[in-house]
This record gives sequence, structure tokens and C-alpha cells, in this order.
Amino acid sequence: MIRTIQIGKYSTAQGVLVRQLPNGLIVIRTGQKLLTGRPISKRAA
Repeated sequence: MIRTIQIGKYSTAQGVLVRQLPNGLIVIRTGQKLLTGRPISKRAA
């Protein structure tokens, strides 16, 4: 599943969901990098 996370005040990243952490953050894989951040909720179009 593709997820979007916020990794900074003005930075976001998209990637494949790897795992959810107990503190509410999620880990995604973008190529060979793993990034951790706050999930961005989905919006209705």
C-alpha cells in the first residue's frame, strides 16, 4: 500500500508502507531508503 508521510514542516514523501510504530509514526520505503514520519490523512476529491 502506498502511503504519504510528512517528514518536515514543508516536506512530504510517498512510498510503500513498511510498518506502523507504537507512537503513531509510520515507516515507508522509497527506493532503497526507509523514511519515518507522520501519516497524512486521505482527502475526498
